[in-house]
Amino acid sequence: MKKQSEDIISLKNINKIFPLEVGGEQQVLFDINFSVKAGEFVAIMGPSGSGKSTCMNIIGALDTPTSGTYELYGRDVTGLTPDELATVRNEHIGFVFQQFNLLPKRSVLDNVMLPLMYRGLPMQERVQRAREMLQRVGLENFESYLPTQLSGGMKQRVAIARALAGNPKLILADEPTGALDSKMGNEILKFFKQLNHDLGITIVMITHEFDIAKYADRLIHIRDGKINYDGRVPRDDRNL
Repeated sequence: MKKQSEDIISLKNINKIFPLEVGGEQQVLFDINFSVKAGEFVAIMGPSGSGKSTCMNIIGALDTPTSGTYELYGRDVTGLTPDELATVRNEHIGFVFQQFNLLPKRSVLDNVMLPLMYRGLPMQERVQRAREMLQRVGLENFESYLPTQLSGGMKQRVAIARALAGNPKLILADEPTGALDSKMGNEILKFFKQLNHDLGITIVMITHEFDIAKYADRLIHIRDGKINYDGRVPRDDRNL
């Protein structure tokens, strides 16, 4: 059963400005304000250049805002050092990327164990946890395979198992079906829906496609660096 009480993510007056190589600067986020509660499944959607990827990088502690406050699990992470941000990512966020980001010369089991290694867990505990996660995604018979021996959908399930291995409360999925055909993509999205519903894992998914965003319960739409819609996913995208 979902728990929707505490704010896991809270962005307050977030602005992001990048310097330009030719001189000057460009602002890509303008006073972004929203929060995400525990157990929500949220899609952040927008066209290319809208600022959604920059917003994702801030949420994932991969970048910091120029101004404003970002709180993760009630902790202000805005001014943390790169090493402190790395610890936040490893301990609290499970990442799923469009291109899977698996190590091609390491086994499926090794790939899933990777975030646990960074935590310094004993080998036996790493193996046990990784095997449990592979079973959860239906790949318990593929732990010795290399990623190059798997289909795109299977690679993404390995990536999901890796994201789950650290037992995060939050999964951040960046265009998770972008490298998959529509059938495999739908299967992955249904699996996200299942994780959200059955385990109460908070999911924030970045996408530029409305058909993908429809799997979420809430849509935040960004255009030209500003939020122009935040609410339940509408029936169509004509007014976004």
